Amino acid sequence: MNVTKAVYLAVGIFCSALSHAAAGNASPEGRTALDWLNRPDVVEKFGRIGDAIWSYAELGLQEHQSSALLIRTLENAGFKVEKGLAGMPTCFVATYGSGKPVVGILAEYDALPMLSQKGRVPKREPLVEGAPGHGCGHNLMAAAATAAAIAVKQAMEQHRFSGTIKLFGSPAEEILVSRPYMVRAGLFNGVDFVINNHASSTFETGYGVSGSAMISATFTFRGKTAHSGGAPWAGRSALDAVEIMNVAANYLREHLHYSARIHYVIPDGGEAPNVVPDRAKVWYFVRHSDDKLLETFERVVNCAKGAALATGTELAEIRVLAAAHQSHHNKALAELAMKNIQRVGMPQWSEEDHQFARALQKELGASPTGMPTKVGTLQKPATVFVGGASSDHGDVTLLAPTATIRFPGIVPGAHGHHWSTVASGFGSGAWKGINAGAKAMAATALDLFTQPDVASAIRKEFEDYSAKHPYQSFLPPDARPPLDFYDKLMSLYRPMMEPFYLDENLKE
Repeated sequence: MNVTKAVYLAVGIFCSALSHAAAGNASPEGRTALDWLNRPDVVEKFGRIGDAIWSYAELGLQEHQSSALLIRTLENAGFKVEKGLAGMPTCFVATYGSGKPVVGILAEYDALPMLSQKGRVPKREPLVEGAPGHGCGHNLMAAAATAAAIAVKQAMEQHRFSGTIKLFGSPAEEILVSRPYMVRAGLFNGVDFVINNHASSTFETGYGVSGSAMISATFTFRGKTAHSGGAPWAGRSALDAVEIMNVAANYLREHLHYSARIHYVIPDGGEAPNVVPDRAKVWYFVRHSDDKLLETFERVVNCAKGAALATGTELAEIRVLAAAHQSHHNKALAELAMKNIQRVGMPQWSEEDHQFARALQKELGASPTGMPTKVGTLQKPATVFVGGASSDHGDVTLLAPTATIRFPGIVPGAHGHHWSTVASGFGSGAWKGINAGAKAMAATALDLFTQPDVASAIRKEFEDYSAKHPYQSFLPPDARPPLDFYDKLMSLYRPMMEPFYLDENLKE
């Protein structure tokens, strides 16, 4: 996993080539930010930050190393950082400047279970068998968002215009925890615009309603223990209740709209087959459109109640861990972001980048086309909603005009939440993607500060939309962030992963 200094310098050269044209077409404020991001030492710094977070691969609400690195970077750059917010130790908000407008940039940094993989190795080869990995590119997103926020500060200092830039450090996005709780805590109050981002194999953005709303909840059943062989009639199996609930939910699928999604795992199913388990727990994700989510979740709850009745057990707890809306992206802001994406352009990948991409694509059975060479187009909303993935930034899109910039770095054909994304989210190709994403975000933020007519039109669109779509949280009033949810799993793997940790200076 050694990466040579020559490779790092090559990254800077390639990123430098792509940005001179972009800087030439930008405003004076934009040129300042792009010139700063174009410096080889800046490219290297944030590439190393992305690689360091990749190596930490911390699960949701366990991102202590990752958040500390980002906080340290922002504080050293002159941001004021508030930590441990919204009841989450790894949640933070970094702020620079004062007054209006207030522009927010979102950052995520949690990994996924079971996806450990060596970087830039085009076949399944875990770094630590069974350990977490960054299978959604959040390490790239955290580095790019941080670089963008600091680049905006550079322009604010040099050109002396008013306004506030905020970076929202958002933990546990993979289990949709952070933003709904951050919204409830008032962290987005007074924010005028929000720029979200996501690692991708494309370079584009879009507008309209997308993704699925989702409720994440655990169902805990209580029964009675007994000798499974000697006197099973004396027991009441909590595991039976879990299994009957799951059977009922699977039969329920036939009668749900095709855009619904239901998935589950059983984190606690007893300890030994010769003891009737008196406790069991199942964890559900229930997804649908905003208008159908609560009704669908209630039908799943009824499956749990029926299972308890059928087995003579108690449905002891329904714990809602998270609940998030669909994404409602602002068209005018997306159009502005797309102009900046086109200005920045696709990174100039090296032949080594293309070779790795083709090898990974071949391993996955995809067409060996290499890395992408052209930016995408402005994506329009789907004509028919058919369901899909979820993101907890959906709640934010109902509080402030928001657009998501999808920036390159992940190999085309790599699967989301899969080892192939982990493999491609590290090293030189990832560095170039981080740099391109940071430039598009910084340029868009600066346009919002310096083009009041454009900003006003974006706000007008949002206010008209909000009048018809007022925000209401899906979180129950008693819901709290599940701080201990991944504690045992991270405690198990962290000691095995620590020998592979990189810091931002790439000391191994």
